[in-house]
Amino acid sequence: MSEAATQKKNALADYLRQSVLALDILPGTYLDEALLCQRFALSRPPLREVLLELVGEGYLEMQHHKGVRVTGMHHQSLRAFFQVAPMLYGAVSRLAAENATNSQIRLLKEAQAQFCAALAKGRDRDRSLSNIRFHQIIGDMAHNPYLLPSFRRLLIDHARIGMTFSRQRNNETHKSLSRAVLQHDAMIEAIEAQDVQSAARLAKEHWTLSRARIELYTLPSGSNFLLETSPTPI
Repeated sequence: MSEAATQKKNALADYLRQSVLALDILPGTYLDEALLCQRFALSRPPLREVLLELVGEGYLEMQHHKGVRVTGMHHQSLRAFFQVAPMLYGAVSRLAAENATNSQIRLLKEAQAQFCAALAKGRDRDRSLSNIRFHQIIGDMAHNPYLLPSFRRLLIDHARIGMTFSRQRNNETHKSLSRAVLQHDAMIEAIEAQDVQSAARLAKEHWTLSRARIELYTLPSGSNFLLETSPTPI
């Protein structure tokens, strides 16, 4: 495959990942493959390769005789999300403190700087994407092939839920985001110091910070959270 074709595939994959995380394409939306081929100047075979890759990562799901859609979100899956989130965050952060390389720590600090810049400018989309990048790097630091796929899948839904409730601006939101910045800084310090106990504890505290607010918009009684869209292709 030519370098140009590879670049087009990478551009499509990045576009779809960011669009899913930022809720530019909502859960349950079917993809218009012909439109994507035209937009990224790709034929069907390389397009399908990208879609299958993102299915494997958890961004998309195949629907028999219907096509490919953005992975849905429903109350059953969110229940599982709440059950495993603290365990995964704690385990991944503990391993990150054991295994992080200097280059990964530099990347983590860069992601934190981007998160702070987006927060200062009030850009919810950029903030959410830089936050997910921060945690993806911690996942990579863990160097665990069994945990990483589950952790990456968890981060997809955490990002989408976060994008939903971050739009509800009030004083508590501002306080939570300010505390998140401080917790990120503390997590970096613990990982850099190879303090596995503190890294695991801080990760769980960081999860707890957002849990109550997330629940407000994901419980069945809360109508502000959109779990599924109608099957309109994009």
